[in-house]
Amino acid sequence: MNLKSLLILLSAATLAYGEEIMPPTLMTTRGKLLASEDFAQAPPPFTGKPVGFASGFTGWRYNGSATGGKGGRWEIAKAEFRGIETPGANHPATASFGLPFQNVIIQCEVRLNDVPDEGRKYRSLFVKATDAKDYVISLSLGQGGLFLTPYDADKINPANKQREKSTTVKLLTPIKLNEWHTVLLEIQGNEVVGTLDGQSITLSNPLIGTAKHSVMLGAGTEASFRKLRIWQALPNAEWEKNKAKLNAAAKP
Repeated sequence: MNLKSLLILLSAATLAYGEEIMPPTLMTTRGKLLASEDFAQAPPPFTGKPVGFASGFTGWRYNGSATGGKGGRWEIAKAEFRGIETPGANHPATASFGLPFQNVIIQCEVRLNDVPDEGRKYRSLFVKATDAKDYVISLSLGQGGLFLTPYDADKINPANKQREKSTTVKLLTPIKLNEWHTVLLEIQGNEVVGTLDGQSITLSNPLIGTAKHSVMLGAGTEASFRKLRIWQALPNAEWEKNKAKLNAAAKP
């Protein structure tokens, strides 16, 4: 490929994705862009009552009131969506984007904010896929690194009637406060890949292949999200080779 052809391809990518560089994916390739949110202004909150756990709505559901609530509130500032956990509530701020999907690539930039903890012990954020009943898979980020956690359809917590977590896969690396990071969550069939700034982990679980209804963002203490993108996930011919490398790297 000559220089002129390369420049044409780069220009096309710039026009298609708004001057963004797309991090490489391992399990899937990007198909149709299903959702794009730059948080230039506050997304109008959905106020109706959803059907089931996380279905029956489109657009955003989140708490935008100044007083917050048991799970905190959300604010827009400088093109970022900032989740603020209410002091004393010990429950993360959550915001859900209603979108029926099966296989997708979810990409966003995230930051753990350095603010007074005010008794809130855990600085964390997460991106979860949910179905009509409950959580399906969680990508979470804390000061210790990236964590992928599936949920178990056969294990229900008797107290809250929700699915319990299954075994977590970890990418242990120090995460500094007030620094932006790019995360990718690839979902295809019964497998997922989570990527943090080019480092990846993977797992499989039968529940992951269920029909999903929303993407949920969450912030413990305070965290920010920007440049949220959701694409249809298409097969990647290199996945089996890439998976073999990931699995080999994960062995002690």
